[in-house]
Amino acid sequence: MPVDSADELETVLEYETIAVVGCSSTPGKAAHDVPKYLLEHGYDVIPVNPYADEIFGREVYDSLADVAEEIDVVCIFRPSDEVGDIVDAAIERDDVKVVWTQQGIRDDEAAARAESAGRTVVQDRCMKVQHRRLAA
Repeated sequence: MPVDSADELETVLEYETIAVVGCSSTPGKAAHDVPKYLLEHGYDVIPVNPYADEIFGREVYDSLADVAEEIDVVCIFRPSDEVGDIVDAAIERDDVKVVWTQQGIRDDEAAARAESAGRTVVQDRCMKVQHRRLAA
């Protein structure tokens, strides 16, 4: 079952390194403003977007497989029908502990695969909203 309780969400929010798949370079888009908020609140945000070179002054990676750093949380800002492939890429990495899909994004089959692989899953929740509610 995906994480739903405040205690479980607080535990997830304690992780520090977040790869944001679908991170946007366009201010005003949630895929830009949420990771920027996380960065401003002390998280190590790793942008993943094959169509950008730099976001927030940071190198942008084309895919999760290209990220050299260790990743704690994969935060997904892509349509629900793309979640499965992203989750599979997250599962291939030994370091990913949590898969988080943003508000309005969910794939129950992919979530079940991630959980079966020992990953914590948060679906259909905004990381910024949860951080403001529980950790700020």
